[in-house]
Amino acid sequence: MTGLAFPAGQDGAQSIRRAIAVLRIVASGQESGVRLTDVASATGLNRPTVHRILRALVEEGAVEQQPVTRRYLIGTEVSLLGLARPAGFPLRSLAAQHLHHIGEVLGETAFLTIRKGDDSVCLARALGSYPIKVLSIEVGARRLLGIGVSGVVLLASLPYAEAVEMMQRNAGRLKGLGLDARDILERCAAARMLGYAYTATGVVRGTRAVAVPVQTLAGDTVAGIAVTAISSRLTESRLPHVVQVMQEQARLIGEKLGQRQR
Repeated sequence: MTGLAFPAGQDGAQSIRRAIAVLRIVASGQESGVRLTDVASATGLNRPTVHRILRALVEEGAVEQQPVTRRYLIGTEVSLLGLARPAGFPLRSLAAQHLHHIGEVLGETAFLTIRKGDDSVCLARALGSYPIKVLSIEVGARRLLGIGVSGVVLLASLPYAEAVEMMQRNAGRLKGLGLDARDILERCAAARMLGYAYTATGVVRGTRAVAVPVQTLAGDTVAGIAVTAISSRLTESRLPHVVQVMQEQARLIGEKLGQRQR
């Protein structure tokens, strides 16, 4: 399997599912955008079908195309539709003060990321107090689950068989990114054992990152908290202290979420 699988059904429902799948891939490109060939590879749809869907989405304002590069980006219509539900993510408000606490105590930028289908989405970000700030990803950034330290702790929370099936379902996206599913699954196994995910090579050159899961009282992982810093400030000797601070704030967020649900 090299692309996304679309359930059989009525033509109208299938068209909607394909359009949503295309939108998700376009969203992953953020401000850089994505090429038509990237969308086709990631979704497993043929180029004429992808082109037809993108053309319709552009006409509706859900997607925009850069005139010079011809790359596709999420359009303003999607942002405007999102304004209709400003309180759609209560976890963001519950976690805000805890992200800021991490930023103040550790001095590094903290991120809150959730799972959405096969992707991880950055929900919030709090700048650290240290003068050099690592802004590795933007709020709203969407990446395939398992990519980045937050994506690893989120994928690691799934049953192994489900994680493997997800990697197989997104083989096209992984190939386009030059990533190997086995490497990602090995990182997930390490994260499950340690209780956190760590990388000495961050998204930005010369940086490192670590993430811990946010879990409910029942043990369900609902989000990941990540910290990024320049390499000299996230050494292996400092890592245990950083993880401890992050895990404590993740625990408090989980408790708040549990209280709200009750």
